Amino acid sequence: MSADAVNTGSRTTRLLGSAVLVGVLALILLGFFGAPEDDEQADAVRMIFVHVPSAFLTYAALATTALGSVMWLWKRSRWWDVVAHSSAEIGVIFCGLTLFTGSVWGRPTWNTYWDWGDVRLVTTLILFLMLVGYLALRSAGGDENAVATRAAVVGLLAAANVPIINRSVEWWANRTLHQKSSLTDGNLEDLTLFTLVVGIVVWALFFVWAMIHRFRIGWLEHQLQAVDLETALAQRRAEATAESTGEANQ
Repeated sequence: MSADAVNTGSRTTRLLGSAVLVGVLALILLGFFGAPEDDEQADAVRMIFVHVPSAFLTYAALATTALGSVMWLWKRSRWWDVVAHSSAEIGVIFCGLTLFTGSVWGRPTWNTYWDWGDVRLVTTLILFLMLVGYLALRSAGGDENAVATRAAVVGLLAAANVPIINRSVEWWANRTLHQKSSLTDGNLEDLTLFTLVVGIVVWALFFVWAMIHRFRIGWLEHQLQAVDLETALAQRRAEATAESTGEANQ
């Protein structure tokens, strides 16, 4: 097998990967040495340069999974099914990172790592568990079409949780420690806001880079299963033909 047949990289992904590496370096320099500390949160404010972009890309991943799920249920498009699966795998990473950085950020800011009464925290955890369940369902095996259909339903249910998470601070203002959006509350200084935007761009580039690679792996897996199925069917037809010929010769 040639290297091109197994390599999921391309010139585009190499350029994207290089841009991500440069962006991460720029984000580190801006986050630790450029952006000033906050008057209230001190150095803990630097956690938003990872936390907020992770939350945004979680939403983007779930939106992509939802779109792929709808297209599978509607058109039975295997291409879109692979897109949904690939995006969910990346989404669970971003969602887990959102929970982790939020907890680390919460300790010096809210004096606690976790509050079970906080609606945003709990709904984000539910989203993470739903994504884990989605991936577990995918890996359980069984009929490929049936698995894709069940996963699509779970993916849509998980995506329905996103607007609840996003608006929870406004809807349950008395039951959350979380402040409003860092991008819209107007409290970020110029360089801090710029660094946050850089973080979102870098994470978005990483999402695109990871999606391309994961989709290509998923499509190769689908093609391999299709080849195996065709081979098994060809062997069964050959066996049936041989049996028929043997009976005719008797």
